[in-house]
Amino acid sequence: MNSRLPIAAVYAEQGHIVLRRARQILKNEAEAQDVLHEVFTSLLQKPQQFSGKSSVTTFLYSVTTNLCLNRLRDGANRARLLEGQGTARWEEASGDRLVHVRELLARLPEDLAQVTVYYYVDEMTHDEIADQLGCSRRQVGNLLERAVAACQRQERERAGHA
Repeated sequence: MNSRLPIAAVYAEQGHIVLRRARQILKNEAEAQDVLHEVFTSLLQKPQQFSGKSSVTTFLYSVTTNLCLNRLRDGANRARLLEGQGTARWEEASGDRLVHVRELLARLPEDLAQVTVYYYVDEMTHDEIADQLGCSRRQVGNLLERAVAACQRQERERAGHA
């Protein structure tokens, strides 16, 4: 951040966007609140991470998505979500399928998980994803193909172990 854009003002104007994004991915209010605080604590500690190459909203959206995906990859968090109340809330919301999809995402490499969330969850176009990631539409298509192939491979392996 620079002096023209103080972090307190960004928090006041953009904090709700970060929280909404975290809720959307994590489906857990406490985890979403933690991500909100982590995003802005990180900015307080290292304001230079926002270089101004994109809008503040784009930057926060990307950082929040990455933090949420990292939390999904965390084995302890995944285990907690699959036990007790976490599972009950997820099953009420969308059933076992949602838990399974989140497990698949957690096993994908970060770039593939990110493009998958943007396309299938956020329903962004290839152009919008390309703008978000700073790459070409063709690269977005390639990443989506790789993500689908990786998920199909995971499903075959899972079926083989069942």
